[in-house]
Amino acid sequence: MVEAAMLWNEPNNLSHWNFELDPDWAIYSRMVKMAADAIRTENSRLLRVLGGISPIDPGFLRNMDRQGVLSHVDVIAVHGFPLDWNHWSIHEWPDKLDEVRAVTKLPVWVSEVGVSTFGAEEVQVFGLKRTAELLIGRAERIHWYSLYDLPRGWPATTRHREAEGSSYYRHFYMGLVREDGTPKQALDHFREYTSQLGICQWFHFEDHRLDPAVQLLKDLGVQSLRTGLSWADSFRPGAVQWFDLLMKKLEPFEVTVTFCFTPEHCGLVPNHTSPPKDVGEFAEFCARMTRRYARC
Repeated sequence: MVEAAMLWNEPNNLSHWNFELDPDWAIYSRMVKMAADAIRTENSRLLRVLGGISPIDPGFLRNMDRQGVLSHVDVIAVHGFPLDWNHWSIHEWPDKLDEVRAVTKLPVWVSEVGVSTFGAEEVQVFGLKRTAELLIGRAERIHWYSLYDLPRGWPATTRHREAEGSSYYRHFYMGLVREDGTPKQALDHFREYTSQLGICQWFHFEDHRLDPAVQLLKDLGVQSLRTGLSWADSFRPGAVQWFDLLMKKLEPFEVTVTFCFTPEHCGLVPNHTSPPKDVGEFAEFCARMTRRYARC
């Protein structure tokens, strides 16, 4: 069951939105307002989520409020990775949520939080337990990132790739399960929290991991899942068939589906991070996906 639609992923992160082309996020704001209204027209009960912000920045949210975006969404989502990428301590999580709540009355979800095993699996075990202690009861939705390690043969979705040094390679170690499906130390500990922690798992186009992932999610008792439907992928041959299969397999879960990634031919520049030339095209994609997978 689709319970929420998230509008973009990390829009205040240069790896996911080219704000050099949109320095005040004015195009993004118009796009989100139009897409949110299109979703509401299709399904008045579907929660509309402002794409998980990273870094957690109250100033960005104040900007969104000034541009009228917050009156078009129902939830604010944030992402945090203090043991890998952020310049703050894991123990600051409650303060980070309070910073967001100081600038909006909207509910706050944590739609991505995780710890890599880049240095040691024991770090992920600690991070999982401490994250659960700090966030359970403070956010209605918490999605742990992620179930599977990213296969080393695939690129991570970031603009700078290997130029980021070790920061880039941490992307490949965020799973509770290795690329080959074998469990890491944190997997059994995660079972203790599945009534309160969901999973964020991105699936690539025609992802071979879909069936084993669904089975493992069921075995773990996961109820809430966040994933994405790529606007860029919607132009691939066989896209409708893949989207149909993906969403059918995910029906047992409470799904937050993220709409993001600009098709090359629709962007101001040919890149998935680009603002679109016509924000109405993204709104139409969101409406079409809502109509197909989240009927009233």
